[in-house]
Amino acid sequence: MGDEEVMNASDDAAGTAAHYAPHPYVGGRTAALRALAAWRMRWPGAPRVVVLTGSPGSGCSRLLAGFLMLCDPDYRKQLPLDDLDPATVPPDLPAPAVPSPRGLTAAQVLWLLADHLGLAAGRTADVFSELAAREEPLTVVVPDVDLAGPVRAANEPARLVREVLVPLAATPTVHLLADVPRELAAELAGALPRGQVQVIDLDAPEWADPEGLVLHAETALTPEAGAPDLPFTTDPDARRALAGALARRADGSRLTVHLAVRSLFAHPEGFDPADEAQLPRTVGDVLDLHARRLGADPRTLRQMLAPLAFAEGDGLPVQLWHPLANAVAGHDMGRVIADGMLLAAPFVEPVAPPADGGDEGADADEGAVDGVAAGHTNASGDEHISGAPETSGGTPRTLIRLTHPGLAAELRAGTANPRDAQTKIAMALLEAVPRQDWSQADPYVRDYLAAHTLEAGLLPQLLTDPGLFTHADPTRLRAAVEAVPLDQLGAPARTYLRTAPLLTRSEAPLDMRAALLETAFVEDGLLPYAEALHGLGLDLPWRTLWSLPLPGVASVTAGFLPAREGADPAAPDGTRRPVAALLVPAGTPGSRPLPTADAPEPTATATATTTATTTATTDTAADTAAEESAAPPIDADAAPAPAPAPATAPTALLLHDLLRPAPVDADPAQVLRPSEQEQAAAPYGFSRGADYLRVWARASGEVVTALISDSPFRDADLTPDGILLVATERGVTARQILAPAPAAAPAPTPDAEPTEATDATHGTGVTEGAGVTGSAGTTGAVDTAAPAAVPAQAAAPATVPSTDAAAHGRTRGPEGDHS
Repeated sequence: MGDEEVMNASDDAAGTAAHYAPHPYVGGRTAALRALAAWRMRWPGAPRVVVLTGSPGSGCSRLLAGFLMLCDPDYRKQLPLDDLDPATVPPDLPAPAVPSPRGLTAAQVLWLLADHLGLAAGRTADVFSELAAREEPLTVVVPDVDLAGPVRAANEPARLVREVLVPLAATPTVHLLADVPRELAAELAGALPRGQVQVIDLDAPEWADPEGLVLHAETALTPEAGAPDLPFTTDPDARRALAGALARRADGSRLTVHLAVRSLFAHPEGFDPADEAQLPRTVGDVLDLHARRLGADPRTLRQMLAPLAFAEGDGLPVQLWHPLANAVAGHDMGRVIADGMLLAAPFVEPVAPPADGGDEGADADEGAVDGVAAGHTNASGDEHISGAPETSGGTPRTLIRLTHPGLAAELRAGTANPRDAQTKIAMALLEAVPRQDWSQADPYVRDYLAAHTLEAGLLPQLLTDPGLFTHADPTRLRAAVEAVPLDQLGAPARTYLRTAPLLTRSEAPLDMRAALLETAFVEDGLLPYAEALHGLGLDLPWRTLWSLPLPGVASVTAGFLPAREGADPAAPDGTRRPVAALLVPAGTPGSRPLPTADAPEPTATATATTTATTTATTDTAADTAAEESAAPPIDADAAPAPAPAPATAPTALLLHDLLRPAPVDADPAQVLRPSEQEQAAAPYGFSRGADYLRVWARASGEVVTALISDSPFRDADLTPDGILLVATERGVTARQILAPAPAAAPAPTPDAEPTEATDATHGTGVTEGAGVTGSAGTTGAVDTAAPAAVPAQAAAPATVPSTDAAAHGRTRGPEGDHS
């Protein structure tokens, strides 16, 4: 089939379609199905990229779902293929990749596809390079682009088109089919030469299917399909006449027909099928005609449905419907909602739980990327994925939503002042937080309040509460904050924005989110915000004592300055002073040259301390270099840390108080290390990679906490009393570990064989022969010495993501931030 034949496939579709049965799910759309089949067959002259578009409710999602049924090797066996038009049936090939963008960011969609294909890419550009290097063509179908993004106002569909679909379309080995909103379809199609792309606009005359719409309406009116027994449903002639009238008035809108039928079924009294004035032309007409037929004010119906139209996510908790309707209407809507379910019934639906009753997130990535996109078909016939009812305190809650996104768009467009409506909704949601305690807030409120305030233009004013930063879903809050210009954000919001990739990439539990934010606030000098996090009633695994923004630190060592001989123990110098010794570039303000042979001879212990510091630094650099040289181009665990400064680079020592943010002016040669007895009695050990660090109990081998960083670790040390000193490329922080060290497990019986993990962590908690990382006061090991038991909530991710991937917002997977 040549290019002109493909472009004009609709010319003779009507004449030949009558000889074949319609697609049992689509019920028409022969011309569009022929074009999609030609694209799938890769006939000469067929376009490599197809952009499917249309107005909301035109049936794009339904068409695409029906086509994917034909593309799935297993599902197509359930269809009557012999009865269908052969030109609409694609060849029996492996199922295409179908990454569902619903609720995901553009970066997450790309990495979802990359993970599904098993690509080794570590950066966005590498994904497209790998795809271009494939020997075999790749077929990708992206449905429902209009549903992309964690929050609606962030305009994620546009970003998905520009950052993912346009580069995919430009990749010669990729055959792409995407369901794109009309306002973005031209942008995607315009990025390619004319011969490579085809736009199927279901509202355009060449792709419209008036006969199919009549069939759609007639099927919906048939008692065998579930319609009630009414004069215009049981009589075939009356049914066919009404179906034709509905289709003519709706002018191609399947959503209008569908909602009109639901409205008639909900309240058929007073309806005259012969009076076409009672039939709607638009979705808005359906609302108004339905309200008037029930003797209600159409404005009342719209006010009642407004909170659902502005709702985010899978739906609105039913208990929030009443207060939000009150806020939008400006008066009590309780009686209207209580007595008006017949009024709203055709337009709302509960959110159904998964068929297996399982976790909505389980295997969501895999289920949405192969063959027919995972989801359920709502009454309008369009595919929309529905998750489980949200839970609050482990108790399932009922969510309710409008039957179609197109209905929500119509209601929002009909609102006189959407920003004012969102402001009222946001204020009502904020009032619903008990005593402003975010831990007691409804999950919808804490996860989506930011989305409502973003659309109301009030988000910057909200971003001052550490409790919200901690309890809100990181992916959704991050998407909302990123949509605000940086110059409009206050300091706490900028700190959150900097930390958000760590929160999303690690899928950190609540306590760990608070801990990562606490450290970030200390690093940015926002100490009251850091302290507030300790007042939330959470068990933070550490308290950040201080942070020093000092790039270039090559090594850190914790020690102490001895008490001055003969000094009063009550005097400031009467007790030994814990300090941090930092190996810094020469010339760093406050630093002193390394002790040399020409300097006055220090004590033997001090000499050993200085030697240990410099030796440990050299060992760390050597270990890091060895690890980098042995690593594959894309590290399976993490992006390698940049090599430390060469050993010949001039260095100096800088002393800092270990317990408080204060420099120490003292001779580095006087710094002592903890005694061997103190180190042997230390409760903790640690191990680290390029951008993560685990602290574990030496007695039991259990991980008590884990750190991740957006800046590669350079060195770390841990004192016997649990002060963790960490150097990254950004600077140095000191944390007091608060998590208790679990006791050792009971010893095995004499005749029991010890497990390998027990042997690996016995005594020191370090695998025999493992190298020492840094100049740890207690034993710090490379990650081959990981402890035996790693609690799910304390451990770093099993495959630690790279910082580059984290910056791009990746979800779960071998390469990074997939939240």
